[in-house]
Amino acid sequence: MDTLAVVLEAPETLALSRLDLVAPGDEDVVVDVEFSGISTGTERLLFTGRMPPFPGMGYPLVPGYESVGRVVGAGAAASRRVGEHVFVPGARCFAPRDGQPVRGLFGGAARRLVVPSAKTVPVAESLGADAVLLALAATAQHAIAPGAVPPDLVIGHGVLGRLIARIVVAMGAPAPTVWELNPARSDGARGYQVVSPDDDPRRDYRCICDVSGDSGILDTLVQRLAPGGEIVLAGFYSAPLSFSFPPAFMREARIRIAAEWREPDLITVQALIADGRLPLDGLVTHRRDFASAPDAYRTAFEDPGCLKMVLDWRDCQ
Repeated sequence: MDTLAVVLEAPETLALSRLDLVAPGDEDVVVDVEFSGISTGTERLLFTGRMPPFPGMGYPLVPGYESVGRVVGAGAAASRRVGEHVFVPGARCFAPRDGQPVRGLFGGAARRLVVPSAKTVPVAESLGADAVLLALAATAQHAIAPGAVPPDLVIGHGVLGRLIARIVVAMGAPAPTVWELNPARSDGARGYQVVSPDDDPRRDYRCICDVSGDSGILDTLVQRLAPGGEIVLAGFYSAPLSFSFPPAFMREARIRIAAEWREPDLITVQALIADGRLPLDGLVTHRRDFASAPDAYRTAFEDPGCLKMVLDWRDCQ
């Protein structure tokens, strides 16, 4: 069994390649992918070669951790059944090519995947391509720690920033302010305000959630905190972060890192989506056929008007 996959052969070198798949086991399912999303955070770092050392890192690799498709094969002990529509947060199912390993990091950008059934998540077919946003929505939820003060300032109005702001509103908490420097990304607010930092005089934010990935932003954010306030680092940073200690000391600032989502985050956002409290519309702005993958990745990384690019694999044989 084989598949057509997006392969990063080396930084800045991306192509479609046919790869052999490992044989599925009793607990595995085979999924025919319909849509896969392109991450402008971690996958951009992989594409440019700026990704810091990371377990499993190396080229060639198959990117992608936002795939949605249908189960077409299931092992005897699998927890999913043929015909189910599922979300797949990546896979490691590619056999060596010419004796060399092809890494699945994160391994979801392919037409067909073999994945442990326990890793798949049932999703409503009615979501269509928007279902690729499930991982980002869970990541946004993870940044809002249970019992903590919800963010009242979000840095960055990309997809993750929008999802964090939408979730805060869905929780019934006071609507956050969102900072955005690029006028092309200032629209699309849902019950919250998007402003330029220069137009925001506040210096009493209790919780600031940064999804900008800007490693030099901490001093600016500390100056906007209320005493005892918290900064949540929810982006991915390719350079070391540092800050001036005295202002942070005077405010007794706290810094928290939000990492990958966990199962409770996924359960929470699925409930919010099902109840209609967390809308996903307006976030997938671009869609390309799988055959246009090299151009699609560059558009996703270089066009500021592209919030989320999705590859459509449905016509791939």
